[in-house]
Amino acid sequence: MTIRTRFAPSPTGYLHIGGARTALFSWLHARRHGGRFILRIEDTDLERSTAESVNAILEGMTWLGLEYDEGPFFQTRRMERYREVIRRLLDGGHAYYCYCTKEELDALRAEQMARKEKPRYDGRCRARTEPRPGVEPVVRFRNPTEGQVVVDDLIRGRVVFDNRELDDLIIARSDGTPTYNLTVVVDDLDMNITHVIRGDDHLNNTPRQINILRALGAEPPVYAHVPMILGEDGKRLSKRHGAVSVMQYREDGYLPEALLNYLVRLGWSHGDQEIFSLDEMLALFDIKDVNTSASTFNPSKLLWLNQQYIMRSPPEHVAHHLSYHLGRRGVDPAGGPDLVEVVRAQQERAKTLVEMADNSLFFYREFEEYDPKAARKNLTPETAPVLEALRARLAGVEPWAREALHQAVLAVAEAAGLKLGKVAQPLRVAVSGGPVSPPIDVTLELLGRERTLARIDRALAHIGAAAA
Repeated sequence: MTIRTRFAPSPTGYLHIGGARTALFSWLHARRHGGRFILRIEDTDLERSTAESVNAILEGMTWLGLEYDEGPFFQTRRMERYREVIRRLLDGGHAYYCYCTKEELDALRAEQMARKEKPRYDGRCRARTEPRPGVEPVVRFRNPTEGQVVVDDLIRGRVVFDNRELDDLIIARSDGTPTYNLTVVVDDLDMNITHVIRGDDHLNNTPRQINILRALGAEPPVYAHVPMILGEDGKRLSKRHGAVSVMQYREDGYLPEALLNYLVRLGWSHGDQEIFSLDEMLALFDIKDVNTSASTFNPSKLLWLNQQYIMRSPPEHVAHHLSYHLGRRGVDPAGGPDLVEVVRAQQERAKTLVEMADNSLFFYREFEEYDPKAARKNLTPETAPVLEALRARLAGVEPWAREALHQAVLAVAEAAGLKLGKVAQPLRVAVSGGPVSPPIDVTLELLGRERTLARIDRALAHIGAAAA
């Protein structure tokens, strides 16, 4: 048997963290077992589904690297197939027309609530054979009234539902459009899905879907219901806890691998290991090892992981993602030093790519102004002679490489009887505009001779203007 899993989001917003984790677990399960991973867009909610949301989901999947083998399939393009299955269920006696009005159903619900009973449809149209004039009927599934539905869940274990507790759910609205529990069953059946991995908020739908599948003569897939993600306040993760959109984490400067690593650890573990490459995830992840309890989202832990990935990842890979953030700041990396070398210089110094991009702008364009505190301390009449000596010495450095540049700065410090830091820091502020940069020899090498000398001249002019 070829294992086939699916991720089936509704395009009513962005790809959120919970959905991304479900997609990751489904993707890992399929990949680990040499199976197929299918993307299905459940877009039958025409009022809320948008093309922008579809694009956001596809963009999020691409950024995370969760490649799908088939799809994306769209439910709105399968309406005739759903109608065919509804007709089949009606013809086979597994479904029936219900003519109850909204007012009648509201009254039924109120009566049940008054008796402290569980609100549910009472099946009053089950035996009806005649239409009701003036009422467009819905179609209800005729749920079995006896026996049990046993779900051998890969995460939660055996879960038993009594059929008497399940009412006859609507599978087609009065306008003929199918409902979620019908479309998902038909799709899973037609797409030969073997394993359904989804949030545990769908657990109560599972026995209903199994009964529909059996009415169609099909064997249900294996189910695995993943516990929800909570915020640090113990409530379900939502916008109030900060970013929950996958693409917002891209905007905030996270590497996709760091987010995947964090998501896989939300409810799953392998000993005390915290950092997992994709290859390690594929080798070690087992859906049966996912915890049954909810997981708490910890932004600080994710930030730490991101810093680890920035430090450990190949500079070429980090540069690929950093170029996006520089582009967002109007910078073309081709107009300055090799971006890979900039990453090498900055990898140990940034927690996010946003931070790295902001700290690297001075390599590619002129800064607007000096950091006021750094300038007051380091660009003074007392440091002007040091900067003049540095300019004269640096102008003649050959080759323009970090070792020769280091020796030049060291020679100026020795000639002035100063410690290296007393010379390097004014130079750093002069060329970068602020008090922090990579080591001064690396900074100068990346800036190049022309930019370095021009910025020393600018700093000297600033000192002169301030003194005047």
